[in-house]
Amino acid sequence: MKAILTIIGNDKPGIVYRVSELLYKFNINILDFNQTIMEKNFVGIMNVDMTNANESFEKIKDEMTKLGKEIGLELRLQNEDLFDKMARI
Repeated sequence: MKAILTIIGNDKPGIVYRVSELLYKFNINILDFNQTIMEKNFVGIMNVDMTNANESFEKIKDEMTKLGKEIGLELRLQNEDLFDKMARI
């Protein structure tokens, strides 16, 4: 399964490191990654492959939310199909 991870919050060192560290923990591969800084805010979108993930989607989603709270960012993990449908609306 493919998913989209969005990352939004105040820019600071270590954002990419912490997020990719968690993806590594769950054996999730990054397929594509785009980021920008908009008025001191970090905005990133990752397309990830969860085919070989070692935990359920819901567990990983919960851990992303926890990490976001810990480092002061909004991390949102969505199924790619759902993300695409929402983008078309």
